[in-house]
Amino acid sequence: MTAIRKNDDDVIEKASSTVTSPILQQNCTLGIRHLQVLLLFLGMTIGYCLRVGMSVAVVPMANASSANPNIEDFGWSKKEKDLVLSSFFWGYVVMQVPSGFIASIWSGQKLLSIGMLLCGVLNIITPVVTSQWKLPAILICRVGMGLTQACLLPCVHTLLSKWAPPSERARLGTFAYAGAQFGTVIAMPISGFLAASNVGWPSIFYLFGALSILWSVSFFFLGADSPSNHRSISEEEKEYIEKSLRITETKGDDKVDQKQQIPWKQIFTSVPMWAIIIAHCGQNWGYWTLLTEIPSYMTGVLNFKIEQSGGISALPYLMMWILSFPASWLSDYALKKGASRGIVRKTCNTVAHWGPAVALACMSIIPTDDFIWAVVILIIAVGLNAGSLCGYQINHIDLSPNFAGTMMSITNCIATITAIIAPIICSEIVVDESSVYQWNIVFYVAAVIYFLGNLIFVICGSGEVQWWNNSEESETRRQKRREDIKDETRI
Repeated sequence: MTAIRKNDDDVIEKASSTVTSPILQQNCTLGIRHLQVLLLFLGMTIGYCLRVGMSVAVVPMANASSANPNIEDFGWSKKEKDLVLSSFFWGYVVMQVPSGFIASIWSGQKLLSIGMLLCGVLNIITPVVTSQWKLPAILICRVGMGLTQACLLPCVHTLLSKWAPPSERARLGTFAYAGAQFGTVIAMPISGFLAASNVGWPSIFYLFGALSILWSVSFFFLGADSPSNHRSISEEEKEYIEKSLRITETKGDDKVDQKQQIPWKQIFTSVPMWAIIIAHCGQNWGYWTLLTEIPSYMTGVLNFKIEQSGGISALPYLMMWILSFPASWLSDYALKKGASRGIVRKTCNTVAHWGPAVALACMSIIPTDDFIWAVVILIIAVGLNAGSLCGYQINHIDLSPNFAGTMMSITNCIATITAIIAPIICSEIVVDESSVYQWNIVFYVAAVIYFLGNLIFVICGSGEVQWWNNSEESETRRQKRREDIKDETRI
């Protein structure tokens, strides 16, 4: 009977040993999977350009004298500007979970193509409708853009699970998601330059909207949901990807069954899951507070011109983009050397959140007449945040490979609420944009939230696969073991 009970474990070991088969060691050259990841990288880049461009454009839209006085402005107050910045997330939060569900049952590639197409169209018409109907018009456009772009992360996550072989998943995933930082890096200086040019702030919307439409059409024809759906992939690469995924996904309780019902109750009552949610909320508060408010801080306190603030504001995100690659490599290297997955995730997240918390707390002691120190601290605060990619952000897959996409849509949905609240709270605190004292309060609040969010993640987080990852399979095996024990007792 002991041999019977060990039978499942023997099968698992045999399956694991086959991972080193020749088919999984070959095909290291560039292929269609790399084209798919490149397209996802560009999609993330353009998606964040559409978001970030508004952070720069809102400054001259409120007061044209800050960029090009010959272009129309709308005289918005600080509260109205922050309302515009947060409105994108009103629609974004609504469609998170539905987008993840639609991508899983229909087509992540088609959903993403259509979503980005509509988002680009709404971005292009924003200057026209805003000139006609002012604040209500731009709020409607931004909410619509949030609704249509909500599919971005769920679809990217779903497509990566089909295209990235396990041995390449960290590298390919990091490259795809690094498009968020790259988009932020290029959007800020480009937006600043365009806002100060003869064509003014409307050109920001025209450029990024056109790029979104162009990308969506390209992805519709060049992208695919999986290797088996791609028209021009080689049989060798197709077999390599599908066989590597099949071997990895059939190990014991990690077996993937597309017909499994989502264990909603177990997910929402899981302590490690809530640790991710809280860490994600802390991340969004700090990240989006800085992303949306740095241009205003640069112009209001440090007295940068709009074209300068766009370029300087991009430096922190350039550092974050650069650091994301060594951070992911070091994380994988530590795991290869035998480090606990939970320890690695918590260490990366601690650097990503407590590092910025300390940096932001130091903003109050630097002289504002020496802008270099302010910029250096902001670069440190945002740059260290690169560790979050190897921290809470990938922890969904650690807890449940089967339901990682659903979990991501849940955590991103809840965390997006903080992205809505953060600029509004900031507008309540910063009444005078030239007030250093008021800006320091904003930085202190972000630092405290960073600290507390990561503290809970360190205490309650986990790096182990949860039992509900395959609840039906786990229950079957537990029942079989109980029967084996009864049989042993009779003998």
